[in-house]
Amino acid sequence: MTQNGTVSLVFGLVLVVLLAASIRVVQQYQRGVHFRLGRVVGVREPGLRLIVPIIDRLWRVSMRIVTMPIQSQGIITRDNVSVDIAAVAYFRVVDARKSVVVIENVNAAINQIAQTTLRNVVGQHSLDEVLAQTEKINGSIRQILDTTTVDWGVEVTLVELKDIQLPDSMKRAMAREAEAEREKRAKIIAAEGEARAAAALGDASDTMMQHPLALQLRNLQTLAELGVEKNTTVVFPAPLMSSIGELTGFLTREANASNTLQLNGLPEEKLAHAPTRLFEELGGPQADSGRLGRSTSAT
Repeated sequence: MTQNGTVSLVFGLVLVVLLAASIRVVQQYQRGVHFRLGRVVGVREPGLRLIVPIIDRLWRVSMRIVTMPIQSQGIITRDNVSVDIAAVAYFRVVDARKSVVVIENVNAAINQIAQTTLRNVVGQHSLDEVLAQTEKINGSIRQILDTTTVDWGVEVTLVELKDIQLPDSMKRAMAREAEAEREKRAKIIAAEGEARAAAALGDASDTMMQHPLALQLRNLQTLAELGVEKNTTVVFPAPLMSSIGELTGFLTREANASNTLQLNGLPEEKLAHAPTRLFEELGGPQADSGRLGRSTSAT
């Protein structure tokens, strides 16, 4: 009785151990590659799975997206500039059977092929292209990696250049270039402004030539603006050439009139009124305020 009980106890323990060894749990994000005597017999879905102990083996493979940083690579661009570029790759297993049978270590293999592809692709572009066309370079690297890893049951979903380190001398050169570019734009904008201002002034001068009173109104407006400052005396010059011409014409007329009066024998008293007539034509109340004037305003 004791011997039978011992045998039953041993048999029960062995049965429990075999049952525990035959139970496998596959998570929702995993797939189980089922081997039997070294041969693949199927891919198991998530859930509770039973295998034959010692004979069977269940290799669980994660189907989640893996983030893999690509360490910084020293690369020489097409225009012979040395740069250090780091990147990051995202991939996931789409065929669990191939990822186990075809390739020994998926992560290590993708890491190595990503570094090599990064150096090859960036080396085919100039520095300006690397800095300005990162999306194009990312797409090229992803396409090459995806073509290579499709036989491994892996899909590369995204590749991004993460960090680009430039030499200090190149940074200074790029800073000088950017500064020169900004100065060029500033000068072009200033020149365009001068051209537009000159064109506007030309149009204004043409308008004033067609309407002479416009210049007088402008002079009056300037006087009004100066009067706001409460200046004691304001000297406002008239147009120089026109004033000289009018003054010369007036003096000529006065000289001719004086000669005519002397020839006709008129008295000297009438000749004494010439300065008064000169004042009336140049600065009297009936004269044009835009020719030559001096205005005095009380503070």
